Amino acid sequence: MPATPAWPPRSLPRLFIDQPLGPDLAVLLQDKPAHYLANVLRLGEGAELLLFDGQSGEWQAVIEAAHKKKLVLRVQRQTRPPETLPDLTLAFAPVKRAPLEWLVEKATELGVARLQPVITHRTVVERLNPERLLAIAIEAAEQCGRTRLPELLAPLKLDALLTAPPGAILFADETGGVPLASAAQPGPATILIGPEGGFTPEERDRILAAGASGIGLGPRTLRAETAALAALSLYMAAAGDWR
Repeated sequence: MPATPAWPPRSLPRLFIDQPLGPDLAVLLQDKPAHYLANVLRLGEGAELLLFDGQSGEWQAVIEAAHKKKLVLRVQRQTRPPETLPDLTLAFAPVKRAPLEWLVEKATELGVARLQPVITHRTVVERLNPERLLAIAIEAAEQCGRTRLPELLAPLKLDALLTAPPGAILFADETGGVPLASAAQPGPATILIGPEGGFTPEERDRILAAGASGIGLGPRTLRAETAALAALSLYMAAAGDWR
């Protein structure tokens, strides 16, 4: 059956597979993924599900064989091509664990291409758990229908980011700036969000000297993680894939 707006059903379980997918490919699942499908969702031989590998789009598969601790899946057909993402990086000063994990989850749902932690003078968290953050991004992508995962980059110091930014910098300036809708343009862009307590005056001067465009996010003071997601939403509406 060809893919149509009503097929495959959106109620099918959806799973990220860390290997290339293609028609008639056999996929062996063990450990947590196999346990989740077989024991949590109670799926057995003949059950259908959706797979994506972060590169080749989304695929329909069927459980071909179910064993005690492993499943064999058979890929049948592509259901969606790879998504086209805006070339957008979210550069943010890491915050404490719960808000950080929430930020990664929601930024994935909103369609960000890259997540770039930035170490600033007032950054309160400098050591991250990349495996945990990747797991959160994968789960969010499984739930929201993304076919690509955001790239999780290693932390950079602020000056290193300013030396070679991945696109035009849109700087959330606490002292005020132009509306993001008027500053956002098609093409590579980086949204830069400060830490709890904001950037120091010296950092702000260096950011602006690097050619960043100061943007405003309304009249209220936002938490760092809220500011990041507000800016992402505004960008997607103005120059991203919400247009």
